[in-house]
Amino acid sequence: MSTRTFRITVRGAFDGLTDGQRSELLAAAPEHDMLRAEFTAEGHLTYDLAARPFFTFRFLDSGEAEEDILDATARAELAAEEWLTERGYGFKQLRSQAQDLSLAPLGKRQRREAARGDARA
Repeated sequence: MSTRTFRITVRGAFDGLTDGQRSELLAAAPEHDMLRAEFTAEGHLTYDLAARPFFTFRFLDSGEAEEDILDATARAELAAEEWLTERGYGFKQLRSQAQDLSLAPLGKRQRREAARGDARA
């Protein structure tokens, strides 16, 4: 059985932040910029608190079967909740979305490379 790679996105909104928490998040904003977004095993947080109170965590996980995506999603949600709670940040409206990359359609470059590989075989 092959390993499947899952991308999980957990979105939500900060809620009831104190002035100190808001200042803390604004000071750390450059390392959480959308232009630096990536999917990682530990989860990567992005937000633009100056524009709106929303945040996104991006997680990368894996499993053996298609059903493992449900466990991966639950782990991602729990990790996001723990990160926020450990820092005392209030949050609301958590929702998640997961994608099994083995089921994702190939992009133009990937199709071209696959066709080259088939032609060589």
